[in-house]
Amino acid sequence: MIGRAERLLTYALLGAAAAYAVFPLAVVLWLAVQPDRIGDTGLAFGNFALAWTEGGFSTYLRTSLVVSVSVVVLATALAALAGYAFGTMSFRGSTALFYLLLVGLMVPSEAVVVPLYFDLRALQLTDTYVALIAPQVAQSLAFGTFWMRAYFRSTSRELVEAARLDGAGHWRVLWSILLPLGRPAVLTMVLLIFMWTWNEFLIPLVMVTDESLRTAPLGLSNFQGQYTSGAALLAAGAVLVALPVVLVYLFTQRYFIRGMLEGAVKG
Repeated sequence: MIGRAERLLTYALLGAAAAYAVFPLAVVLWLAVQPDRIGDTGLAFGNFALAWTEGGFSTYLRTSLVVSVSVVVLATALAALAGYAFGTMSFRGSTALFYLLLVGLMVPSEAVVVPLYFDLRALQLTDTYVALIAPQVAQSLAFGTFWMRAYFRSTSRELVEAARLDGAGHWRVLWSILLPLGRPAVLTMVLLIFMWTWNEFLIPLVMVTDESLRTAPLGLSNFQGQYTSGAALLAAGAVLVALPVVLVYLFTQRYFIRGMLEGAVKG
């Protein structure tokens, strides 16, 4: 049994950690509603509207949404297929192929972005959605395959064998049985890929110059260059860029926490 002193110490440590994590966010939110001009008083909620119109964040957020959703859909589908193959099937070279795929987790994007740019330029694909989506699908696929393989290897073999005795093929086992049961694992992976894609800065910076194809982080950087002295407007722009990720997390937090806990226990 945990004593009262240990429980109080645990709550104190958790509270201190939470305050440490929340404090920078609270500072940004507070700064975002401060008057941008000297002499003004009160909370300036109009900073968000001003940053939205002056910074062109409607275009940036739309581009980020298109890219993030496309990457999530493609990477999730491919990772589910690859993870199912590596997690439930035995075929020659599967182990070597899996570890070769994991090399993608070890190679940073900075190491491949320059040659990738020249390859895409030779194919006349720079300044297109393909240049933004395809590299990030490839980046996310290694992690997604690793994540889904771990889930499929932890599923009940008896359940899979029973389905196959009933005549279910691999396709039905995957989409009708295993994936619905693994909703927390899938949604955890979806949220992580969405966050990484939404926050990606280097690939959009190198691959596109078209204003309409700039993503939200890249647009925020450009906005910072225009309003280096307007801290309140910069903070408001930062809140606009971060808001979609926060909303997605709030709607999926139950599955996200459950998926992370299950992964920790099974790991």
